[in-house]
This record gives sequence, structure tokens and C-alpha cells, in this order.
Amino acid sequence: MPPPVLFCSATAWERSADDWRTVAPGLLPVLLRPGVRVADSDVARIDVGFLSADLWPHQSGNFMKIATQAMNLRWFHTASAGVDHPVFGSLLDRGVRLTTSSGASATPIAHTVIMYLLAMSRNLPGFIDGQRRQHWEQRTVGDLEGRTLGVIGMGPIGAEVARLAKEFGMRVIAMRRTPSGDEPCETWTLDRLHDLLPVVDDLVLAVPLADGTRGLIGTVELAAMPSGSRLVNVGRGELVDESALVAALRSGHIGAAALDVFTVEPLPPDSPLWAMPNVIITPHSSGTTALSTQRAVMRFTDNLRRYISGDDLVNEVLR
Repeated sequence: MPPPVLFCSATAWERSADDWRTVAPGLLPVLLRPGVRVADSDVARIDVGFLSADLWPHQSGNFMKIATQAMNLRWFHTASAGVDHPVFGSLLDRGVRLTTSSGASATPIAHTVIMYLLAMSRNLPGFIDGQRRQHWEQRTVGDLEGRTLGVIGMGPIGAEVARLAKEFGMRVIAMRRTPSGDEPCETWTLDRLHDLLPVVDDLVLAVPLADGTRGLIGTVELAAMPSGSRLVNVGRGELVDESALVAALRSGHIGAAALDVFTVEPLPPDSPLWAMPNVIITPHSSGTTALSTQRAVMRFTDNLRRYISGDDLVNEVLR
């Protein structure tokens, strides 16, 4: 195999070129630099692409546009785990091999979920508001211990959420399409969703977006949850009917929500979620840490070695 031509960010190349050339001697770069156009002749040379975390969100759109124009592209790796955006489907339709960094961000996302659960149980937003107003108000706060947590999705993120939640004394019931038997908690099949909802105090969504999960939580599902229960979404915004969630939060039936993902991102300024005191909003950033970025690069480096040697690729997305 001739040395591949890699399309990546200038930042990623500067940080990792030596490691990549160790596993792929002669590797040639085509680099995306802010404000610099990539020549058509260079686009035509690209056969490998790496969408690294440093490109998100400001340069990722331009990067993907160029990747779709690279007609000789053979393999594309993304630093993210989710590939529900139609652009990834278009690559697969062309016969491009697609791999992900699934698991690279599982630990920080799970830590963020625990942060959300603690913040909602302790009413941290209320304390922060009191601090801003210099208002001294002592209040009783809640426990996580003894609560029942539902975790929908048992990939690396859901499994780590379940493991950590049990350390806080929570009863955890997870859901996945096909339980394997080695999950860290009791695990049900997804078709039992309406058995799960009435018994949870907190519900975490960590499932990929697909035809079967789009709109998974709507008016009926929210109504089935106990009054005052709480929702966390670190999956995709389209898993939840946002208008139904707003109504359930306003009525108090859903006591609080912590949301890292939304149907439209960035979340529009006119969204009522911004002003709701029982909502915690983070801008799709629950897993963005230095270590998760490093792990994503390591996954690409390992797959680059496999690609050169003709071995199976890890985390390959198959139709």
C-alpha cells in the first residue's frame, strides 16, 4: 500500500505527526487551517480523514464539506461516538469505511451525569442564585442514596454511569436492545420502557439516535414517570420531545432536567428552557476534556496502524 494521504487539522498534525508516521511511514498530510482554502488538487489526493475534537464546533462543518468532496476517500475516523448526522451516512453510501472513537469520552460524560444528579438533588442552581443575590437561605437538600436510576443505553457511557451511580447508593435499572448479561446492573430490553418509567426517580438518556429512538421520550412517557422525577439527556436532543418536556417541567410533574444536547444546537435564544429555574443547560460539552481528546487520538492512531497492516478496524460502523 502506498503511503496514505491524511486529511486532518493542522493542530492535530502538529501534535501527533510523529506518532502517526511511526505506524504509517511516509504518511502525507493535507491540513485544514482556519481561513486557508484547501486546493482542489489536494482534496483529490485525500484517502484518509480524521475529524479530531479540536475541529468541533467551529471548523467541523468546513472539514466535513471538504471530506465529502474527496472522491478518493477510503476511510474516515471521527473523534466522536455518534454518527447519526446524515453526512456520515453519505460517506457510507459511497463505500467509505467509517470508524468512531466510541468510549473515549465515556468517563467524563459519566462524571458530568453524576454532577447533574448531585446538582439537582442538592438544588445547586438555587444556591448559586442565592449567592448572586447575596441572600442567605438555609435549605434541606436531597439524597441520591436510595433513589432508583434508569439508564437508557448501555454503551460505554451508560455502563460507566451505572457503575458510578451504584457507588452513590442508587438502585440502577438499565435498558438496552439486547442485554449481554455482563452489565454492571439489572438490565432490561428496550421494549420494557413503559415498565421502567413508573419506577424511576431519575432517568438518564445515553442511547444513540436512530429510527427506533428518535422521539423516545414524549408526552406519554413523561406522564408515566413519577411526579417530581428528573431527566438527564447526554445522548441526542432528538431523543426527547422538547415541547413536551417544557410543559412537564412547567407543571412540576418533571421536577428538574439537566440537558447537554438539544434538538437545535446552539439552543435558540428564544427557547423557554434557558429561563427555567429547574433546568441545567450545558452546551454539548459534557465529554470535552484533555484526556478524552487524547484517548480519541489514540484510537485513531491504533486504527491507522490497523489500516496500514490490513487488520480489522476497531469501532467500525457497518450498514
